[in-house]
Amino acid sequence: MGMTAVQNPGLAAPEVMPDVNTTPLIDVLLVLLVMLIITIPTQLHAVTLDLPSGPPPQSLKTPTVVELFIDFDGAVSWNGLAVSPATLEQRLADLARLPSSDQAEIHIKPNSVADYGHVAAVMASVQRHGLTKMGMVGQGRFAH
Repeated sequence: MGMTAVQNPGLAAPEVMPDVNTTPLIDVLLVLLVMLIITIPTQLHAVTLDLPSGPPPQSLKTPTVVELFIDFDGAVSWNGLAVSPATLEQRLADLARLPSSDQAEIHIKPNSVADYGHVAAVMASVQRHGLTKMGMVGQGRFAH
């Protein structure tokens, strides 16, 4: 903050006039702006995609579908047949042994009043066996 002394002929002491010297402030701001522009990395507007290479597969076969129904009490049905937790684990292990291209799609269809813990346990079991083709089916009632 600079001050300018103004001589007033009628007074003995010079009058002090407060006045802000903005030149150094503007210089500092310009230097900071230039430094900011230099240090900002350039943005690349590119999207990298992993595209398949080689010829497309000759025959596309429809995958087998396994429907897992989860009832309100946690009972699980494999394509409409009730299975115990041990049987479910065994069948999932059998599916996991197949090559990934031959693995079945697993469609999980929980009852609308099924406890989330039962549904999460089935999903965790599918994931634990390394099966990746899993989806929830019939969840339209939750869409708002």
